[in-house]
Formats: sequence, C-alpha cells, structure tokens
Amino acid sequence: MTTVSTTAAPPWRHRALAAALLLALLAAWEWTARHAGLSALVLPAPSAVAAALWTGMRSGYFLPHLGATLHALGLGLAGGGVAGLLTGAALAESPLLERVLRPYVVVSQVVPKLALAPLFVLWFGFGTASTALITGLICFFPLMENTLTGLRQADPQRLQLFRMLGATRWQTLLRLKLPIALPTVLAGLRMAVVLALVGAVVGEFIGASQGLGAVIIASQGMMDTSLMFAALVLIAAIGLLLYQATLLIERWLLRAHAGTD
Repeated sequence: MTTVSTTAAPPWRHRALAAALLLALLAAWEWTARHAGLSALVLPAPSAVAAALWTGMRSGYFLPHLGATLHALGLGLAGGGVAGLLTGAALAESPLLERVLRPYVVVSQVVPKLALAPLFVLWFGFGTASTALITGLICFFPLMENTLTGLRQADPQRLQLFRMLGATRWQTLLRLKLPIALPTVLAGLRMAVVLALVGAVVGEFIGASQGLGAVIIASQGMMDTSLMFAALVLIAAIGLLLYQATLLIERWLLRAHAGTD
C-alpha cells in the first residue's frame, strides 16, 4: 500500500512558481505583440508598457493622478466602511430596524453605481466628492452584510450566560458578539478594499479630470494604448498592496484577539 505525503511545499516554492508563471505570460505576450502582426494600438508589447510606465513616473506625470485616486479611495473607504459597520451593528441589534431598513439598503445596492454616477456629478460636481461617494456606496454593502452576519453567530448558551450574569446589551456586544464576529467582519473589509478601488476608478471614468481612471479615458482619446496599460499596471499594484495590507491587519487583529482569550 502506497502512502501519500501530506507535507506542504515550502512557501518559497509557491512564490517561485508564481514568478515563473508571470515571466512565461510576459514572454508570450512580448512574442505575440512582436510577431503576430498586431498594431501597437491594439496590443502594445510589455516592454513598451514598461517604457511608458517608467517615463510617466520619471517625469512626474502619474504622481498627481495617483494622489487623486488614493485620496478619493481613502475618503470613500473610510466613509463607506464606518457606515457599513455601524449599520450592520444596528440592524443586528434591532430586529425592528432590520425589518424596516433592510429592503431600502438592498434596493440601494442593486442599482448599478455606474448609473448613479451622472446624478452625483450633477449634484456634487466633477472631482473628488462624486468619486468618493461612488466608492463609499460600493464598499458599504460588504461590511454591512458581514457585520450583520458575524454579530448573529454568537452561541445562544453564551448569550444566556451573559444575561444571567447581568451583562448590559453594550457589554454583550463588545465582549461576546464582536470578538466572535471579528473574522467575518475582516473578510468583509477585504472585499470592501478591493471594491473601493473599483469604485474610485469607475467614478473617475465619469466625473473626474484627475486620477488613474481619468488617465485611462485620456489615453483612449489619444490612442495611447501603452499609457492605458501603464495606468492599469498602477491600479493593479495599488489593489495588491491594499489587499496585502488588509491581510496583515487581519492577522494582527486575530492574533491579538486569540492572545486575549
């Protein structure tokens, strides 16, 4: 009888495989762009994209656009995140509020945000305010839904024990429900961070003259596909960095919480 080894591969091997896959994809892309007879307007080679990215960073062209995107993203994520957390906690603590407000919350989320963008531009003008509002609306729902779900995962026997010990609703929320809900809430935060970047870029497509979304629209008008890909590379880099930062915060909070148990 053969035995199957269950020893996990070391992390460096996974990273090496991922890096090799990336290099292979870039090499295939470069070869296709150079030898398949495609115009650079349709598919620029990675080397051309890298040159556009380097030129834009070196000349300072991308810096104000990076700042504008990060500013709108930060405002929208903070506003939408706090609103999502508070609304989720309120709905979890009050069945009456949930029955009254939840249909309105759901309706507000099923309407495509892209369709609301022209209205926001009409009400708040072009610029950061409209973009941050779209971003906040997009990242609100994951945090609200995950907070609501997480706060309802408390063990009924533990809830009964807290009632017998005379704990107030606030004490029960802080010392029992919130620690149990923490992994679910943090999973919602991960989703919100990724969606916030999508919201910021989509908002800039319509209502901004600065930002990486505005760069993409401008490069489309100039038929500069390399610049468009360079902006997409920056957006992907921001998304990856934010996601990794969220993972680090999640590990730190869960480890700190486990240490206090």
